[in-house]
Amino acid sequence: MNRRDFLVSSGLAAAAGLYAGGAKTAHAGEFTGKIKKAVKYGMVKVGKTPLEKLKLLKDLGYDGVEPNFGEVPIEELAKASEATGLPVHGIVKGWSFDDINTCIDEAKLIGATSVLIVAGKVDEKMPYAQNYTETMEKMKRAGEHAAKQEIHLLVENVWNNFLISPLEMAQYIDEVDNPWVGSYFDIGNVARFGWPEHWIPVLGSRIKKLDVKEFSTKKMNDEGLWKGFDVEIGDGTINWKAVRKELRAIGYEGFATAEVGGGDEKRLADIAARMDKVLDL
Repeated sequence: MNRRDFLVSSGLAAAAGLYAGGAKTAHAGEFTGKIKKAVKYGMVKVGKTPLEKLKLLKDLGYDGVEPNFGEVPIEELAKASEATGLPVHGIVKGWSFDDINTCIDEAKLIGATSVLIVAGKVDEKMPYAQNYTETMEKMKRAGEHAAKQEIHLLVENVWNNFLISPLEMAQYIDEVDNPWVGSYFDIGNVARFGWPEHWIPVLGSRIKKLDVKEFSTKKMNDEGLWKGFDVEIGDGTINWKAVRKELRAIGYEGFATAEVGGGDEKRLADIAARMDKVLDL
């Protein structure tokens, strides 16, 4: 069943365009129309139904939303997306390859373009080389299914003690040798041990989507490692001007999804405004 048949069979086509309005921004920045801003579904703390949540995001000027796998019944999410005109641009699978093919299938069904995956975790019981070999095998198998469904399988850089330099990440993706496998680049996650503007030119066209969060190396050094994230977008030590310069250089166009603490309408509006500022939207 393709997406159109799925929507029709679910009685959704009649709802199309119900909330086609949405907010418009008067300001046009360098990346307006090139970078689309979104949030993780779980950040929306108001609204009782997916329809109410997606309508709010649409009204606030967001261009998409991204849920975790299994977070929302797929039929409800599809109905809300069709009714509001707000795309579900991707699905976050996260740290496990379990049910990865099902996740890819659901992404295809709902009209998403990607699935986010983490390439395992290295610790004292999981050696780096073993994790490399095991996740590479899984990534290649999942990538074959992703290619058949024309869904991008995107590896995110996280604090998993693995692929902690851009050269490693680029090599890993290239070794999968599948054009449908790429990078889901998290701008804030690399600030612990590097600079996002150094990663972007190395990864280049491998970057298919962005996660947006802030980081403060000062807070990390003064208050503890995880306190580095305890800062609002635009108020930390990330050099957003340099980030924009490198995104411009690689010709990036696509989604940028906030991954920060969510909240009510006021909070989500503030996040949107902060994304507009740091990304020049």
